[in-house]
Amino acid sequence: MDVSLTLWVLTIAGLAALIAADFVIGRKPHDVSIKEAGIWTAVWIALAGLFGLGLFFFGGGQPAGEFFAGFITEKSLSVDNLFVFVLIMAKFVVPSRYQQRVLLVGVLIALVLRAVFIAAGAAIIASFSWVFYLFGAFLIWTAWKLIQDARSKDEDEEYEENRLLKAVERRFGVADRYHGTKLWIQQNGKRVMTPMLVVMLAIGTTDVLFALDSIPAIFGLTQDPYIVFTANAFALMGLRQLYFLIGGLLKKLVHLSYGLSIILGFIGVKLVLHALHESGVHVPEISIPVSLGVICAVLIVTTITSLVASRRQAAAEAVHARSGGTQKDSVDAS
Repeated sequence: MDVSLTLWVLTIAGLAALIAADFVIGRKPHDVSIKEAGIWTAVWIALAGLFGLGLFFFGGGQPAGEFFAGFITEKSLSVDNLFVFVLIMAKFVVPSRYQQRVLLVGVLIALVLRAVFIAAGAAIIASFSWVFYLFGAFLIWTAWKLIQDARSKDEDEEYEENRLLKAVERRFGVADRYHGTKLWIQQNGKRVMTPMLVVMLAIGTTDVLFALDSIPAIFGLTQDPYIVFTANAFALMGLRQLYFLIGGLLKKLVHLSYGLSIILGFIGVKLVLHALHESGVHVPEISIPVSLGVICAVLIVTTITSLVASRRQAAAEAVHARSGGTQKDSVDAS
């Protein structure tokens, strides 16, 4: 897809306007209700849908299909981010009324960092076609690691600050409590960061780790930097509302990691086949419609099996609790 500089500027300006509007609407700290989160999640998904339709009418079915496949993939991978966001919020004991501001700025930092990753990835692909072999192998390895992590998941998992964040904290110092939405304060004659700024940086920089697999994954679906960037932007920009909407459901998505591993492994195989094709080897390539169908089917099946498994586990725990109470009553009676 041939994208002019003007279209790039207009797109970035449009996204910046949407982010600014989101910031203005949520500028007053408050607890986000399920209804509010649901409405804005629907709005962001609708905006992504309208953008995809715009690509269809002005660019054709190929770029539109690539955008929707990329958006759905990035959105599903972003849901995995929410597990870590929950851990970060708990680690820094973020008051509920400030969480939306933390997520807004944190996601904005993540979007800027991902733009750098996308630009670097596009430059590498343009210069070295063999990098598809590396991307494909990395995604297949990541898929296997996801399965291993899912099978040995620790229920008491805690967030561990990365080295960059620890270095920043040592350099500038951190206040001992939150000061509203302020990011810097004067403490003992020294300008120090507030926990609000620290947690924003934690969310933004932690997303970089997720970008290590999500960026190669979407380049496996399209090599168009414009589609890669916009799909990532729309997937991330609605992540804040999604956090409040499905925060309570995250623990029920017990098979999500398995579903994501299948998707990453599938895209990894797609990348290897594409690399072989580019090298002159006559192998079949996986089309975008097939990719979109596989991704959607995996997510649907994963969601259904997760909810069924969670329901069975809850029922088993309820039976166990009742039987435990009955045994206790019998002991007390004797």
